[in-house]
Amino acid sequence: MREFDLLSHLLRHPHTVLGREDLLRSVWGWEFGDLSTVTVHVRRLREKIEADPAHPLLLQTVWGVGYRFDPVPLGSAGTRGAPDAAATADGTAL
Repeated sequence: MREFDLLSHLLRHPHTVLGREDLLRSVWGWEFGDLSTVTVHVRRLREKIEADPAHPLLLQTVWGVGYRFDPVPLGSAGTRGAPDAAATADGTAL
């Protein structure tokens, strides 16, 4: 349930870096607590939404600051690493 709350909050703030303290306050409603709670939930969420959780593309870590959700542009979901539709096989733009 809390992973859904976390994802929902991140979706409402795309491309915005959110600190662990901010997430703890906004998602959990806690003014203080163990920040590793956020870290663990982010890891679990990545396991569910990332094609390769070890190399996340959607839920980025901004070192020393927090986390940022970067939605994938339409048409590229499920084709990570593949050339854009407007590119040739060797990756040059059309």
